[in-house]
Amino acid sequence: MKKRPLIKDPLLTSSYEYTLPHELIATHPIHPRDHARLLVYNRKDSSITHARFDQLEQFLPQECAIIFNDTKVIKARLYGKKASGGTIELLINRPLDAHTLNVYIKGRVKVGFTLLFDENLTATIIALNDDGSREVNFYLSNTLIRFEELLPILERIGHIPLPPYLGREDNSEDEREYQSVFAHHEGAVAAPTASLHFTDELFEVVCASHSNAFVTLHVGSGTFKPVEAEVITDHPMHSEYFNISKEAHTLIQSDLPLLCVGTTSTRTIEYHARSGELHGEANLFLHPNNPPKRVNHLLTNFHLPQSTLLMLVASFVGLEETHRIYDEAIDQKYRFFSYGDAMLIL
Repeated sequence: MKKRPLIKDPLLTSSYEYTLPHELIATHPIHPRDHARLLVYNRKDSSITHARFDQLEQFLPQECAIIFNDTKVIKARLYGKKASGGTIELLINRPLDAHTLNVYIKGRVKVGFTLLFDENLTATIIALNDDGSREVNFYLSNTLIRFEELLPILERIGHIPLPPYLGREDNSEDEREYQSVFAHHEGAVAAPTASLHFTDELFEVVCASHSNAFVTLHVGSGTFKPVEAEVITDHPMHSEYFNISKEAHTLIQSDLPLLCVGTTSTRTIEYHARSGELHGEANLFLHPNNPPKRVNHLLTNFHLPQSTLLMLVASFVGLEETHRIYDEAIDQKYRFFSYGDAMLIL
């Protein structure tokens, strides 16, 4: 393995750069899903163990409680046309209220433009935001509809919003695989990817031996937004809707160590630890200078360079160890990103 030069400053975005061979980007899911590889990092002795995800139970601390994110990915990508005839692509980001949605649109639009989709669905542009997003209202046969009325229409005419780095269109396999087996509450436009490794059987095994509960955090497309500021604390962190169940709140208030499945459930718990809120909008940015206060262990995937998710990993293990772990994963040819392999931080 190549020796890495000294990393100087965990607050510099450039410190979170690494080189990933293109062939290590997982463009398709593995079958069965719990046959992904699992890198286990133990902070007590800085050891790294290589395993397979279906061996997860043997590595989990016996006394820890587990928090899952039960958000469900919606078919948030729509293809349509402007009234003038030009083609457009619309990606739903998040609802702002019952009728107004924040979206991203490929194609030039202006306030007042109407976009046409299948099944007499239309969208009207009501605002252009400085961050490149747009605000729209959706209509069915010229009648304004609420977000929950839009969901069954999306299920019929929408597409699974695969991450851009996969470089391909979605297919029927993605409808099954880009969704956790415990997905329940519709609203995410990106999957909580650590959850994708659980089969029904493994989920039952883990839950039978550990206290567990669900939170909901509807993952937005902002999760893929790279940090562009030179100093990471200047990054405008995106916000996402969250809700903490009664059962999860009980576990948070207990003395049990917590293991969060995914960065999304981690940010939800940590936002609550700082704010006391049980639902609302979470915009917490975890990094080495803002480490976790309540979450003890993390199960996650391998994340994009210079991303807030990579910085979250560094909030648990530090910048130097993050690079050492990622160097090892690359050297051992782990599969990276949404459909890739997993890492357990103990």
